[in-house]
Amino acid sequence: MPEVSTESVAVPIPGGVLDLSWAAVTDTGRRREVNQDAMFAAYPLFVVADGMGGHVGGEIASASAIERLRAVAEGGPVNPKTIEKALARAVKDIASHPDATDDGTGTTVTGVFLDTTGHTAHWVTLNIGDSRVYLVRDGAIVQITTDHSVVQELVAAGRLSPEEAENHPYGNVITRAVGPSEGVTPDYVRLDVLEGDRFVICSDGLTKELTDYGIRHFLDENADPADAVTAMLDAALENGGRDNITIIVLDVGRPAVASPSEEGDESGAADAAASDADAHSSPAGD
Repeated sequence: MPEVSTESVAVPIPGGVLDLSWAAVTDTGRRREVNQDAMFAAYPLFVVADGMGGHVGGEIASASAIERLRAVAEGGPVNPKTIEKALARAVKDIASHPDATDDGTGTTVTGVFLDTTGHTAHWVTLNIGDSRVYLVRDGAIVQITTDHSVVQELVAAGRLSPEEAENHPYGNVITRAVGPSEGVTPDYVRLDVLEGDRFVICSDGLTKELTDYGIRHFLDENADPADAVTAMLDAALENGGRDNITIIVLDVGRPAVASPSEEGDESGAADAAASDADAHSSPAGD
């Protein structure tokens, strides 16, 4: 079992300070020989990539996407333009391994980042493929991302019920991925920042083994993010562990209200960050 710990950070946002805590884990599972999942979890970006294609190709694809996104998170700013530029570079990275990758190689890319550049902080989810972002708010769990999969298209068209989709033979067939031949633009969803929110970012290795209700159960039972991801991983392995499993749990704490002088300083910092983001933004591509 991987060793898991909870990390935390206090983030200055317009009007105050936001406390964030998170934990992340990835595991090969019980039936796969290698782990083709990859992840990055550090403020302000929390993202999962689930690779596919050959014995090595999926690992190359997911690692390329995550490393390019890591560079964005560590160098800043994180926004749709810098994300898409990173993914375009990942496409070139994947294509640079023709001996191990082909048209069937690719990776999902799914996650969430905190945007503090405006007058109000917002979460932004991003998604390509069938990894997922869930949000638990006010006691309810909601899947924020929409799967890019054949099964989801059948459900949306009314040709499959959600129950029938659970064990459909095309359950693993996705319709969008970051691959070696072309880039794709993620779907984005913008969300308010609210105290008490809990995000789960996961590959389908978790959702193959746990229902949405099961995910919520382990979140309700485990207040600490490290305990929550460990409990979900244990349950997914117990239920079969048919695929690689990657889970990030991100908790949003109470925003601490800044004093008037601090608020002015933070507002100025936010304006400066926004100006800096505008100055350094460029279209996707190399």
